[in-house]
Amino acid sequence: MRVKMLIVICLTNLLILSFISSVNAKDRPEFNAIYGQGKQTLRIATGSPGALGLLREIAIPFCAENNCQIKWLKRGSGASLQALKKGLVDVVMVHAPKAEQEAIDNGWATARTLLGSNQFYIVGPPSDPAQIKSAKSAAEAFKMIAETKSAFFSRADNSGTHKKEIYIWDQAGINPSGDWYFETHDFMGPTLMKADKRSGYFMTDSSTFVVKQAKLNNLIPLFKKDPLLINVYHALMAKPKKYPNSNASLARKFLRYIGFGPGQAMYRKYGLDRYGKPLYKDAFYAQQFEHK
Repeated sequence: MRVKMLIVICLTNLLILSFISSVNAKDRPEFNAIYGQGKQTLRIATGSPGALGLLREIAIPFCAENNCQIKWLKRGSGASLQALKKGLVDVVMVHAPKAEQEAIDNGWATARTLLGSNQFYIVGPPSDPAQIKSAKSAAEAFKMIAETKSAFFSRADNSGTHKKEIYIWDQAGINPSGDWYFETHDFMGPTLMKADKRSGYFMTDSSTFVVKQAKLNNLIPLFKKDPLLINVYHALMAKPKKYPNSNASLARKFLRYIGFGPGQAMYRKYGLDRYGKPLYKDAFYAQQFEHK
């Protein structure tokens, strides 16, 4: 009987340890890249700026200057902010103004810093079955797509792009659904390629479109003249009082570097040598669109 009890206790302890280990594993995200080899670590969550290489361009000289390494977690804006809220990262680079302000108001994010911008294009097939080229606003373009039930692709992932898309549908007075509305639950680049394969409409950021353009067979920019489509980026850091284990000192240095220092020069020129034009605008340009 005593041996059986010991076996039961051991098995129970193993199960508890296994459960704790699995919970901890979920709380430790797998970072997509590490830049630099310094002693300090800064964890950053972002989507397109990481996927398109801008973060790497900024991180390498920053880490050389500050004896650090930057770990990049690939997440859309909504998921990036959630990672910050959970204490999984120290800094986010995002484009979701309402959610950013809520994070600050709710006391877990701070030091919101304007970084720069790109813009959204509504892309589609050259035949333009919904005739959105003639639209006077993004909301009207979306309404024309819905009325003609033309294929439209949505990231549907709570990213900054998805939030902007839903806002435009609301402006159009439409709750999109049906066999013409495709939800991918995927990142910008993969969703753009899926829309290209099906010759569907999609709202992509200009930076991703420029990078992927050579691989696209069926899509061109059809509408981009609404100021609402300007896509403004900010960085935020975890609030030190809320997250005492975050690297607040290095986070502040990074925000100064990217928002006011050499990082701004990189925003102005990144992509110019490879694509013939920069992929982003700097903070000076973006400030005029902050409240639009």
